[in-house]
Amino acid sequence: MERVCAANVLHSNVGSFCAQTGSRVALCASVLFPHITYERVRRMLSQDRFAKIDRMFSPKSVAVVGASAKKGTVGNDVLLNLIRDYKGEIYPVNPKGGEIEGIKAFTTLGEIPGEVDLVCVLVNAKFVESVVDQAIEKKVQAIVIISAGFKETGKEGAEIEKRMAEKAQAAGIPIVGPNCLGVINAEAGLNASFASKICQPGSLAFISQSGALCTSVLDFAEERQMGFSKFVSFGNKSDIDETQLLEYLADDPNTKAIALYLESIADGKGFMEVASKIFWEKGKVILCLKSGRSAEGAKAASSHTGSLAGSDAVYDALFTQCGVQRVDTIAELFDRASLYTTQPEPKGKNLAIITNAGGPGIMATDGAIRNGLKLATLTEETNAKLKEVMPAAGSIHNPIDVLGDAHSDRYQVATEIAMADPNVDMGLIILTPQSMTDVDNIGRDLPAVIAKCGKPVACAFMGASSVKEGVKLLVNQGVPNYSFPEDAVAALGAFVKLAEFRALSGREYMSTADCDVEKAKKIVADFLDGVDEKYLTQADCRAIFECYNLPLLASHVSHSADDAAEFVSKLGAKVVMKVMSDDVKHKFDAGGVILNVEGAEAAKKAYAQIYANVEKNVPGAKIDSILIEQMAEPGVEVILGCNRDAKGPLVMIGHGGTYAELWKDVAFRLAPMYKVSAERMVRQIKTFKMLDGFRGAAKKDVAALEKTLLSFSTMLVNHPEIAECDINPLIVHDAGKGCSVADSRIMLRRVK
Repeated sequence: MERVCAANVLHSNVGSFCAQTGSRVALCASVLFPHITYERVRRMLSQDRFAKIDRMFSPKSVAVVGASAKKGTVGNDVLLNLIRDYKGEIYPVNPKGGEIEGIKAFTTLGEIPGEVDLVCVLVNAKFVESVVDQAIEKKVQAIVIISAGFKETGKEGAEIEKRMAEKAQAAGIPIVGPNCLGVINAEAGLNASFASKICQPGSLAFISQSGALCTSVLDFAEERQMGFSKFVSFGNKSDIDETQLLEYLADDPNTKAIALYLESIADGKGFMEVASKIFWEKGKVILCLKSGRSAEGAKAASSHTGSLAGSDAVYDALFTQCGVQRVDTIAELFDRASLYTTQPEPKGKNLAIITNAGGPGIMATDGAIRNGLKLATLTEETNAKLKEVMPAAGSIHNPIDVLGDAHSDRYQVATEIAMADPNVDMGLIILTPQSMTDVDNIGRDLPAVIAKCGKPVACAFMGASSVKEGVKLLVNQGVPNYSFPEDAVAALGAFVKLAEFRALSGREYMSTADCDVEKAKKIVADFLDGVDEKYLTQADCRAIFECYNLPLLASHVSHSADDAAEFVSKLGAKVVMKVMSDDVKHKFDAGGVILNVEGAEAAKKAYAQIYANVEKNVPGAKIDSILIEQMAEPGVEVILGCNRDAKGPLVMIGHGGTYAELWKDVAFRLAPMYKVSAERMVRQIKTFKMLDGFRGAAKKDVAALEKTLLSFSTMLVNHPEIAECDINPLIVHDAGKGCSVADSRIMLRRVK
């Protein structure tokens, strides 16, 4: 009965929020703390493993197993891609031997006379394991398995994939794939993939779980003149996954920013730690396009790669905490990446707009405000300098209108003056191609002025064929261009948010010095003595909460009306009386809660009334006891919740009380949380306006709420047996008066 009751009760809280937002928190085990720990990641990425991954991107020799002379096949395309640009040794491998594309072909890997750094595997899935065995015997440095037909096809394919990975790991040989596009390193002339073209060298690394998407991305990037430092599709990630690739790219000198397309994350904890290091310690930007936001999308992702996509709420929390910027489209990803890889980080959000047309300037202004930017107020000195060089009809105020007849010289001087203003943190230069506009000269001359100012500047040369050459000149000199002003200010707004997040303080965890962790562990162990699962009522929860100094009200568990009367009389304050029963899911609905009970006689009467109400509304329910608790002072009600299996907690805060599920005003983070994470989490929910004194109401004790949230998070980390937990409501009182746990429940589950 406990198991059924607890599942029903807890699902109606944290779990239901996630279900209603298209997430499945019950799946978060696959994303949070699976069997591959961060320590294992670091062990796997030893100096030797780093060297082998590096050799994969910059090999001295490549063997193509499954090379073919037949045009239009993957075996022929990959070989031709290598022949086109790669300068190292190329060894085609085909059972027929002979010669392919003018190069001697070998029947097996073992037949190749020299050393082999990288093996590209293109054969049918049923032969791949044999190729891996040959590669191990040959002592190759790395393997890329492009072939499909493994865990994405079912159990048999998954077993083969697992065996291959285990063999290669035991031999210390990293594998990318299977079911992937391959790897590209333009700097080394390496196109070990079936993409039709190699990319330009650049400072953006692109990591993708989807191979087919990569071909479109390469084409899109070429159109936008974007280059890549490394380009890799890792497919089913049987061995090398996104976390290990991030760890490698953290120290790659050619990589300034990293773009990800992911359908799942293999190791949530490792990803968080590596991504945090890259963002805060290495100063590199990570952008992620994570598919599977909807339940249908998650299902499609799972069937595509054979991996469990997991809860989208988990991913949002994960990315938010480690500095990864999540984007919704490929276009948005490249809009931001082109700015982040070419321009300095902004010092503030004050924007100067320079335009040769009024309408686009207004559009840019509206877009800037929408994206959290401010229109810079130019100093009188700046206005005076602009007045000297601008025509009388032009505008010297922001947006600065240089007029439709502006040539390169006017654009240059206006940009130089505006960007030198101390009130300006960033710039947007808009150009519409009018009959007198010398687009090419402007595109050629502006980059030098922009580089000199030391502030981020984006351009919006609006049009197509008439601005094409000017845009090329801009981009080739490191200035990002956008087709429309709205796209430019959206990217600038995202850049500001990134800079603000990087500057955050409070990235430390709460101290547990005043918590009795060992006592709490014993309490949990006692509850689980002899059982695998145990539902804790509010009265049961108190013992654990006390160990973490959660704000509890005076209370007493009563088993008789006389005992209840005695406690209430001694307390001398109003109390609430609540039924304690595993069979009663919603106490209020069952009449199992009576408020504002005062005095001994009222306590006896309420005790009897609760029994009568429950007997009527929940026939057959077994009542364990009546919890008597001091009435809390008025305040704002919030809910704290957690849902996980034994491998990791997803913490929720939101609007609490009876209507918590109706409003769906919630925010999520992963435990453990930094202090700053709790601060930002509280301010993310709409209920914060009520906490902050909405319409003149008294401000509530937000500091106490943040402390309680951190204590709650710490408790969850220390006790993986807490599978699910709700505190609802937690009443936040006026500033300085703290908060109170008014109701709670826990599901304990033995960790196996």
